[in-house]
Amino acid sequence: MRRAVTIKHVAAEAGVSLQTVSRVINNEPNVRPVVQERVRAAVAKLGYVPSLAARRMGGSRSYLLMALNDRDRTIEGWKSGEGTDWVDQMLMGGMLKCESHGYRMIFELVDTHSDHVDRAVRAALAALHPDGVILTPPHSENPAITGLLSQLGLPFARIASIAEGDGFAVSMDDAEAAAHATDHLLSLGHRRVGFVTGSPQYAVSDGRLSGYRAAMSASPHGLDETLIGRGDFSYESGVAAVDALLDLPSPPTAVVCSNDRMALAAIRTAQRRGLSTPSDLSVVSFDNTPLARFADMTAVIQPVAEMSAVAADLLIRFKAGETDLPSQSRVAFGFAPRGSTAPPRSGGSR
Repeated sequence: MRRAVTIKHVAAEAGVSLQTVSRVINNEPNVRPVVQERVRAAVAKLGYVPSLAARRMGGSRSYLLMALNDRDRTIEGWKSGEGTDWVDQMLMGGMLKCESHGYRMIFELVDTHSDHVDRAVRAALAALHPDGVILTPPHSENPAITGLLSQLGLPFARIASIAEGDGFAVSMDDAEAAAHATDHLLSLGHRRVGFVTGSPQYAVSDGRLSGYRAAMSASPHGLDETLIGRGDFSYESGVAAVDALLDLPSPPTAVVCSNDRMALAAIRTAQRRGLSTPSDLSVVSFDNTPLARFADMTAVIQPVAEMSAVAADLLIRFKAGETDLPSQSRVAFGFAPRGSTAPPRSGGSR
């Protein structure tokens, strides 16, 4: 059996230290060209494939990024089996971008509401020594986490965050997306368009609500605040919000929901009340997870993979020494019209 080639064999072949081999592999400065050439010749001769541990020996980079996701909501989503693929999309975008740069991405779960969130984040950082951290909602807006990372001088990127502050903010325009979804329903002839909010713990919820309000205020029909139902991204909150909207003296003929679970709740609530979708109630969703696609729901497509890829790219480039990088990055959203929206049955009101 052929013996595995290690960095020690390369160092011995080139007649240099292990640290010098690592610096050459990582394209670090302060290595004479003649030494670089000797090390690369040894790598080629021996067929050496650098390990992550070997690359880290140079000392300035770990070649790891750490992504933090909210523990409770992630586990709840996994256990529910409802088909949400937000985590999958985030990992796909981040991991593929890391792979293209010779990096690895590690995924950690932290309870953002814990009194010990500082301790949990510190423990993860101590174990992994990442070059940067990707924060997903609601960690993106948690001052305990962002403040700690700033204090430690560790670069981080905030996905789906539009707030001012340290770190790279990477988001789509949630207000514009909600306005686009509302305008879609208005263009079909709906006059009374409702809206179901997301959790107030997420900054995107305010953005989506403001976009809906702006679109309705600009329409000939005006904004009616009674058509705003309060949700928290859960299916149950969607049921309660849509029940309340349909109980109004003049209920909506269409509704924009702030995520796919609440949109599915809207459709099923309408069905339970003897209404059909889209004839009696058109529904637009946010996110475009498998729930939306399988249920044929018109949806705003949240570019989760693209945001994660941009976040990873910014952190890697920053660690490589680039300084002219944008503090705020916007990724374009998409929109998929499907079978859950149509013109109202009779002139836009019942």
